[in-house]
Amino acid sequence: MSAPGPAFSPESRRQNLERLRAEELDVLIVGGGINGAGIARDLALRARDAGMPLRVGLVEQRHFASGTSGRNSQLIHGGLRYLKQLEFHLVRESLRERAALLDIAPHLVAPLPFLIPFYSWPARLYYCAGLRLYEFLSGSRKIGRLRYLSSAEVLAAEPGLAPAGLAGGAIYYDCRVNAARGVLENVFDAARAGAVIANYARAERITATGATVVDALSGQSFPVRARKVVDATGPWETGSRIRLVRGSHLILPRLNAGDHAIAFFEDAGRIVFVIPWSGGALSLVGTTDVDHEGSPDDVSISPDEVGYLLAIVRRLYPGAGDLRPIAAYSALRALVRDHAASPTETSREHRIWNAEDGVLHVAGGKYTTYRLMSEEAAERVVREIAPPLAGRSATAQTPLGGNTRARLAELGASLPELAARHCLEEARLRPLASDYGVQLPHLLACLPAGEAELDRLRRAQIAYAVRHEMAHRLADFLFVSTYWGFEQPWTAENLLPVSREMAGHLGWNDSAIQAEIELALRVRRY
Repeated sequence: MSAPGPAFSPESRRQNLERLRAEELDVLIVGGGINGAGIARDLALRARDAGMPLRVGLVEQRHFASGTSGRNSQLIHGGLRYLKQLEFHLVRESLRERAALLDIAPHLVAPLPFLIPFYSWPARLYYCAGLRLYEFLSGSRKIGRLRYLSSAEVLAAEPGLAPAGLAGGAIYYDCRVNAARGVLENVFDAARAGAVIANYARAERITATGATVVDALSGQSFPVRARKVVDATGPWETGSRIRLVRGSHLILPRLNAGDHAIAFFEDAGRIVFVIPWSGGALSLVGTTDVDHEGSPDDVSISPDEVGYLLAIVRRLYPGAGDLRPIAAYSALRALVRDHAASPTETSREHRIWNAEDGVLHVAGGKYTTYRLMSEEAAERVVREIAPPLAGRSATAQTPLGGNTRARLAELGASLPELAARHCLEEARLRPLASDYGVQLPHLLACLPAGEAELDRLRRAQIAYAVRHEMAHRLADFLFVSTYWGFEQPWTAENLLPVSREMAGHLGWNDSAIQAEIELALRVRRY
């Protein structure tokens, strides 16, 4: 069976807005982060596989994955630190979902070794016990062998770590993920299965029977009717049930000596990661846990958070020298409010409930468990409006975007020929094969001819994002379709060629080009 083609065409958004205006939906999902995208995929796949009509719509006020879902620690993990809070059910559930995502998204999710240094003998005994329990809870779903290291072995693996007080370490395994593209893949699968999807479509006056949708690009608004509405807006959820917690990250010049990440438990009990980023050229450091009191539309790292993360890095790497962040990003976690005193202690368990007005709400959880949360939410929906589809979720068995291991192996074997055909270096195609999976040939079909200020591959990625990923803003390309915006210092001057390239596809004038540059620079401020 051949791999699926792109889910969207250049006309998809306009056509989908027209359908949302004209048709009555069975289900309207509000929110295009990982939960909304996962619910749309689950419902659409159930209906397609059963041969039963189910009109599913999804609207997102900005671009898919432009919020929390695309700006996390880029990990699929069981939650080692949750063992300290005795949340064994959450850890076991997360480890089970880790295994499922490794199976259905092998291009985006890959095992990652973590080196955890111990800076006292009591810490060594305590955390080794936790690691053994973590491995036990993995059961048959282990992805790597837990190993204990002497102090000498730790320093051999990571020479830059502080040697003073080092009492050994351990290597355990979790997974890395391209979080933003994980959201996109769910959106694409939902669209291929028949869901009607539009970004830059803001839902207002949400009720049990629909919402008013405002096209953020044209300013026009229209009613959307639905038999059931799902609120998956995350931080934009209103009410006293939600606790908004900000998590921030720094991108620094490379700290990691090898391909492993560092996991460090600081004195207050938080775990901070130093993760290889951008093919190992940089390091991603995070995260923080801070109550967010402001608007969910205005989220950025605070000076205190910058100081907190840099202090930990200096403690771990005393010889690192002058640490100047290349970029930073922040996002909000919409946690279910409990009696915990601190954000760190607030549970990551999810909750799904019907409000008094009949709208189904989804809150809490974490990226790792999105598939399970989506399945549970979809099950609630179909039991209410389409009982024949109950118990028919196939998301744990259906590869995202058709990216089976066999297809990815075929793609890997074809890279030398693809590189030669398109006059490219094979080494540049390999990371793109991980990001785009079996869509890589369709990306390469967007390669332009001739010379330009940007190289041909970047120009192809921009063209693909506009034509097939509903990218409408410069920030959509820089921070969702790619993470290029976080991977180097940017100025108005060096962003100009990128903005001009997008302008060629979207018809921006000089004023619009400058506005897009200013917006992109605000996204990455710190």
